[in-house]
Amino acid sequence: MNWAMVADPLFHLPFAAGLVIALVLPLLGVLLRLRDEWLAALGLAHLAGASGLVGLAVGLPVVLGAPLGALVGAALKTFGRFRGNTVYGVMILVGWATTLLVAANTALGSVMGHALVEGQLYFAGPIHLGSALVFAVVAAAVLPWVMPRLIRARLFPGHETSNRLPAWRWHLAFDMLVALGMAMGTGILGLMGAFALVFVPPWVAFRLAPHWRACLVISAAIAVVAYLVAFAIALAGDQPFGPVLVAVLVAAGGLALVPVRR
Repeated sequence: MNWAMVADPLFHLPFAAGLVIALVLPLLGVLLRLRDEWLAALGLAHLAGASGLVGLAVGLPVVLGAPLGALVGAALKTFGRFRGNTVYGVMILVGWATTLLVAANTALGSVMGHALVEGQLYFAGPIHLGSALVFAVVAAAVLPWVMPRLIRARLFPGHETSNRLPAWRWHLAFDMLVALGMAMGTGILGLMGAFALVFVPPWVAFRLAPHWRACLVISAAIAVVAYLVAFAIALAGDQPFGPVLVAVLVAAGGLALVPVRR
């Protein structure tokens, strides 16, 4: 293990880009779990990976190509009025098939397809960090508006219809935010790394947190600590970052088994 690698200035920028994503994605995951739509993260990540690969085939960087597929998926889900995880299962199948077919029939080859799945954190540059910061700013502006409305929609499902509220606006805004976040996460941390950040910390937080605010704090804290541990282990041990991050998060998922007294 070469721990001196952790402090190498070469990796400061990739570290910052990944840290921003690791802080924001779990907050979206909490709302997805509240809506029973946690599979959305994996569905949108597959679409983002597929469109990112298609973008590379025509000369677009991943951070520009990946959001297109995810945003189209989120728009179809909202305007098609799909609810539940079925539509996200279809997205997974479409994204998986497209990724493999594009990888097999272009000059990119399977290596680039595997890179999108495993993550390319070490190669993140200024455009990745800039995209992550823009996404964080958008999330900070949108979440305070959509969060109370989504909680109300979950706790009082008839309220929006009874009061003829334009609910599509906040549901679409949140779906687009998730699509953008998964696209950013897939391009920087890899498909499964981004999904694990949305899935595991909220799962643990829902088990341990006594109230909603604590749920948000615990979820973000688990994700950030797991990211820091994974970054140090992956660099010091010369390991691919995505699988290490997923392994650390799965280990952190053991906290969900801790008995809780209410």
